[in-house]
Amino acid sequence: MLVFATADLVLFAVPKTGSTAYHLALRSKADIVLAGRASIKHMTVRKYERHFAPYLAQAHGLAPERVAVIRDPLEYLRSWYRYRQRPNGPAETKRIRDMGFDAFVLAALEPKPPAFAKTGTQRAFVSGRDGEIAVDHLFAYERPLALRAFLSERLGFAVTPAQKNISPPADTAISPAVEARLRQGQAAEFDLHERVMAAGGHLVMARGAAQG
Repeated sequence: MLVFATADLVLFAVPKTGSTAYHLALRSKADIVLAGRASIKHMTVRKYERHFAPYLAQAHGLAPERVAVIRDPLEYLRSWYRYRQRPNGPAETKRIRDMGFDAFVLAALEPKPPAFAKTGTQRAFVSGRDGEIAVDHLFAYERPLALRAFLSERLGFAVTPAQKNISPPADTAISPAVEARLRQGQAAEFDLHERVMAAGGHLVMARGAAQG
């Protein structure tokens, strides 16, 4: 997570949405950088509201606009699947061996997913304590120019991140039946992403607005 005081922005690091590239490109320009341990770098909006937002307000008089990126939910799971096959990636208990993508998706949809399939959801990441979306700007991973233009304008310099932390290729074909279960089980995820895409890749949120 990056905080820019003058630009009045906080950029959340939603996992599997290119956050590492933006961290590397912008950390030298940020006033506050949260990096390193995943639970710190990838602080959720709910945790931010509970712990970090009060600190920013009380210590620095800041209440920055909140910015986050989400991607197609199926591609989000594909990225997690590839990452958890990396020998130098996840912890041993989360590493995937000899498991097809269909089985991984079904495990991720379980009420209590096993460790290797715990991915969280993007909608939950960008929601506050009341369960409502609690960011001001949502960008689509698939429309990177929208985010770059926004950040460049607000920060006052050209933002051109390079691709980083790319997982090796893997067979992520999904059967129609499993994809149908995913789209049904995560309908709110797909709906939110579709709304961002329909807005041209940049959805300006009214904080606490109904999710549809």
